[in-house]
Amino acid sequence: MAEENTVFIGNKPVMNYVLAVLTLFHNGADEVSIKARGRAISRAVDVAEIVRTRFLTNTEVKEIKIGTEQLTGKGGGPANVSTIEIVLSKKQ
Repeated sequence: MAEENTVFIGNKPVMNYVLAVLTLFHNGADEVSIKARGRAISRAVDVAEIVRTRFLTNTEVKEIKIGTEQLTGKGGGPANVSTIEIVLSKKQ
């Protein structure tokens, strides 16, 4: 998956990310990866579902990857943060 076909989810409103995914598909991408970690995971799932059910009904969830990253916490120690990557692709 090319890095330019990836949308990183943060704290912006959900529809901003939906627009980013739609733009990538309309610019010719066959697959778009939606990545998030921590509290943004639920927002990433919302983005994928809105794109798939409301806007581009000819897309499907190709793959879902989950994992854990170890980051430096506020106290200086290690903190585990959950991650998710949802890959949407056009139906064949």
